[in-house]
Amino acid sequence: MKAVFNQQVIAQSNETVLIEGNRYFPRDSVNMEMLEASDHTTVCPWKGTASYYSVKADGKTCVEAAWSYEDPKADAAHLKDMIAFWREVEVG
Repeated sequence: MKAVFNQQVIAQSNETVLIEGNRYFPRDSVNMEMLEASDHTTVCPWKGTASYYSVKADGKTCVEAAWSYEDPKADAAHLKDMIAFWREVEVG
C-alpha cells in the first residue's frame, strides 16, 4: 500500500491496518519530513483523541490530511504508532 500526495510517496508498507475504511500505516513507513503537526484534534469514542498533521510535497500543502492516535484507548491499542491519510492524499 502507498499514500501519495502531489505525486510524492508519503508512506509505503505491506503492514497496514484497515479500520472504518481508513488505511493506517506504521509510523516508520511514513516520511515524517512531509508531515507538519497541527493543533487540531478530534475524539473518537472507542479510539481516543486523534492528532492531525498537514501533508506537504513540492510546495503544496493539504491541511490536516493525516492523523494518528498517540495514546489510543485499550480497544484501539493496535493503532499506536500508526498514521492514516485522507482528503487529497491517495491511498492504494
